[in-house]
Amino acid sequence: MKTYHIADLDLFEKRVLVRVDFNVPLLADHTDSRSVADDSRIRAALPTIRHIQNAGGKVILMSHLGRPGGSVRPEFSMAPVGRHLASLVGAPIIICPEVVGVHVEQFAASLAPAEIMLLENVRFEPGETTNDPALAKALARLADVYVNDAFGTAHRAHASTTGVARFVSEKAAGLLLQEELNALQRIVSDPAHPFVAIVGGAKVSDKIGIITKLLETVDHLLIGGAMAYTFMKAQGLETGKSLVEDDRIEMAAQLLSRAEGRIHLPIDHVCADSFDNDAASMVSSNFVPQGLIGLDIGPGTIAAFSESIEQAKMVIWNGPMGVFEMSSFAAGTNAIANAMAKTTESGAFTVVGGGDSVAALVGAGLSMAVSHVSTGGGAMLELLEGKELPGVAALSRI
Repeated sequence: MKTYHIADLDLFEKRVLVRVDFNVPLLADHTDSRSVADDSRIRAALPTIRHIQNAGGKVILMSHLGRPGGSVRPEFSMAPVGRHLASLVGAPIIICPEVVGVHVEQFAASLAPAEIMLLENVRFEPGETTNDPALAKALARLADVYVNDAFGTAHRAHASTTGVARFVSEKAAGLLLQEELNALQRIVSDPAHPFVAIVGGAKVSDKIGIITKLLETVDHLLIGGAMAYTFMKAQGLETGKSLVEDDRIEMAAQLLSRAEGRIHLPIDHVCADSFDNDAASMVSSNFVPQGLIGLDIGPGTIAAFSESIEQAKMVIWNGPMGVFEMSSFAAGTNAIANAMAKTTESGAFTVVGGGDSVAALVGAGLSMAVSHVSTGGGAMLELLEGKELPGVAALSRI
């Protein structure tokens, strides 16, 4: 099986249907019109768009935005995204009011080389998330070539990610998707040592698969965030009012046993009596006192985790170390971002993925200071776990 790269294809005067990930946050102003709040995902697709234009292709873009539930909801229209894209490419964008249908096909047929057309939100169609063949065929009628450049949805078997690929003979991975696959495959197949992984977030249950897989190759696995308290409970430590998944304590104990000392938990905690940025906080060593909630890793943990990261040759980070959205409890997550930047500068290969981790990195002004920032947290985790991504598999040819 071979997955073709967009550079392998002749795109001259071809209609190129591109699945992009323009699921971006929008802001509403006083006139109730919407604008793009963060355009990083749109900018990530620009190299593929420009490649198609330079090759003389006709660009037809499709994406989802939010969760409209298979019905038309104006607040999830792609129109604000199209306007923003036009400002980035410096040319008009044809914004279709529909996803498929006779009028859309007419728009597609009239495109000139290098022109760009953006379809309406694919999730306005109820058949998108169910991978309805009828919708997939209707999308395929728009295209001579299909390109998937949406790594963030590559783990979903939807009509726009897998279904349409069945009905278009010429198909390939876009530049962004290929970049993601190359970076993550390096972690899977050729990890450099010392190899350090930082895993955070709220729940152990969300990360069991990736933790289990990482333990096959990682030298040090640093665990922070609320999920650390389930592991602490498995060790018999007091966790106060912190979030603990009682039904995962036994699993956490099994992972600790299997890790043979390679899992490292926080050695101190920033605690408060309520989930509030203004709550009085204190640092507690080793455990969380009764009546308090652990909301961030403490200074001792920051020092230990940073030292481990800065000595590594390969590092992957997914998940914050605490409630970083609150400034009082953001120090741990920000310290990890800075340690990632420092070890990258020293020559390590570093990857950050997951919405919260990437947001922290961007907030610290360090998004360009690591080797690779993944555009798809869920897809990244599934690929690293060894799972097949339907959106990538659909591009394969015998």
